[in-house]
Amino acid sequence: MFDVLEIFVRVFAVALPVWVMAILALGAVRAGLSGFQMAQAAIWTALIGGAWFAASVPLSQIGAFRVPNSFAEPPLVIGFLIGGAALVWALARLTSTGRQITDAAPLSAIASVQIARVMGGLFLIGWLMGRVPPEFAIPAGLGDIWAGIAGYQATRALAAGAPDARRKLTRANTIGLADFAIAVVLGVMTSEGMFQTLSKDAPNIINDYPLALFPAYFVPIFMGFHFIAISRLRAERRERAQVLSLEGQ
Repeated sequence: MFDVLEIFVRVFAVALPVWVMAILALGAVRAGLSGFQMAQAAIWTALIGGAWFAASVPLSQIGAFRVPNSFAEPPLVIGFLIGGAALVWALARLTSTGRQITDAAPLSAIASVQIARVMGGLFLIGWLMGRVPPEFAIPAGLGDIWAGIAGYQATRALAAGAPDARRKLTRANTIGLADFAIAVVLGVMTSEGMFQTLSKDAPNIINDYPLALFPAYFVPIFMGFHFIAISRLRAERRERAQVLSLEGQ
């Protein structure tokens, strides 16, 4: 029997990395990187992303990402979530090649990654199937859809050069990161473990395979691109401040 949730997750496990690789390729071309540099960047991105996914699947299948029952147990899923987001941002902004690529990539392309957040509507499907508790599914699912719409609005505005484009991108970042924070808290509160206070009769399955790939694999990518967008916006503000300072002298 086909598992709708697993099929959905597997499709996005392929689609999202392809989306990211396309953005990186665009940035590499615009940055004028050599063929060797492009190949090197693509290989390293594929190896690191592939290794992260390869580790996430078996760990989720054995329940390694479940909420701990005591403080003595390490919260592995938080390590994957925060560590993965930090790794994406570091590779993009702290390495020479990564910075060249993400500086050259259109800000609209970087923002476009968040459009895929509508995939969080899967939680609503899980709720309708009776497999995901409403206390988590409704706010997390609707929040992801809202974040995806905000990402789409920011992408369109940036691509069109609209005057309020960067304000819309800041709004999309705020909505997206707030949604993650709420989803993490509700995920912990509705899942079996030391912090469960909701949905005790039908615990959440967000930390079990296949949905565990959301916090362990998908969310780190989305968060990483939020941080990249924020870094780009901050860099632009610094450049404008320097220009204004020079003009005022």
